[in-house]
Amino acid sequence: MSRSLKAATASSPISKERLRLWLKLLKTSSLVEDEIRRRLRRDLNSTLPRFDVMSALARSQDGLKMSEISKRLRVSNGNITGIVDKLTEEGLALRVAVPGDRRASLVCLTPKGRTVFAQHAEIHESWIDEILGGLNADDIEGMIRRLDHLTLKLEEKVSDGQ
Repeated sequence: MSRSLKAATASSPISKERLRLWLKLLKTSSLVEDEIRRRLRRDLNSTLPRFDVMSALARSQDGLKMSEISKRLRVSNGNITGIVDKLTEEGLALRVAVPGDRRASLVCLTPKGRTVFAQHAEIHESWIDEILGGLNADDIEGMIRRLDHLTLKLEEKVSDGQ
């Protein structure tokens, strides 16, 4: 049996705790995300994917290609296309041809889209503040520090090809 297979099948106390941590991270993330999805539907007649697309576009003054939006949000181009089509129909986004590439277009928010997104982002921030309101400054700082550490370790593994 290979060393990595032995390690994977070993059931050490720390491996059980890592699994427990993973499950708690998933549960916590799901609880927050589910509540945000519910509020977006109820209060803004919107969806989280739509909010995420508008957020990505709001951070890019020059616009983004569909593939760039997909990559940033880690979803398929097909998912993005429908959202961008709807945003365009509503006058919130605009497709602009990319010079020298007939098949590509840049998507950007219109001034109306920027205004709507700014309003939604402000409401979203207040929801997050309310949802995480039970955490004090020390809790937040400690969690951010630990999650940054975890992210760094995961990125190192990815860059090392593990």
